Amino acid sequence: MSQVQTLADRPSTFYEALQTQRWDDHRFYHHSRINQSLHFVSALSFIAAYAFLACGWVVTAAALGWGVSMVTRQSGHFFFEPKTYDDVNDVSFQHKEDIKVGYNLVRKYVLMSAWAATTFVPWLTPTLFGVYAQPYYADPSVAVYEYCHRVAWLWMITGAVAILLRTTWLCVTVEVRHGLVWMTKILTDPFHDAKIYCKAPIKLLQGERLDPMTDWPSPTRRL
Repeated sequence: MSQVQTLADRPSTFYEALQTQRWDDHRFYHHSRINQSLHFVSALSFIAAYAFLACGWVVTAAALGWGVSMVTRQSGHFFFEPKTYDDVNDVSFQHKEDIKVGYNLVRKYVLMSAWAATTFVPWLTPTLFGVYAQPYYADPSVAVYEYCHRVAWLWMITGAVAILLRTTWLCVTVEVRHGLVWMTKILTDPFHDAKIYCKAPIKLLQGERLDPMTDWPSPTRRL
């Protein structure tokens, strides 16, 4: 099945396409209440990171965005989301991986590995290939801060490149709107996830391990 077919019979408006991508993402990849709860934590952390970034607190924003938000978010997918046959949607796990619009598990492993690797870049090139006039340890009194600040910018760049690369790929291989819809979804996911997964921790405490997927109707249709 092609990625174009996941657009729910080609929704006529940008908003309908956005809602369809959100619905497909939810019903295919967020069955586990643990995963949903981690996404709720991730969403709140991302929102806080947006606020800190707007205030110019780059190190804090990066620490929240990657160190907390992305780690909790991807941990839910890596360790808790079922990877068996999906009876709710009547599709295999491999089928879902094949039609994933954004980053499937393989791409996420690559992305998270790239993120972890950036932490060591200032050690290998203390001036970041000449971007900075001095190495981060030039002034011992602020060496730790300078190191964290440079790593923070590398984390920000890693995130931006990841979004732009996937958006460009979707624009070229599918259509421009498809890529732009996905980029919009990714950037607004924290607010959307905070809304739809706020009850997940309560459901989990009540003993519900998997979401029955009955509380959020499809905006158009099911595959």
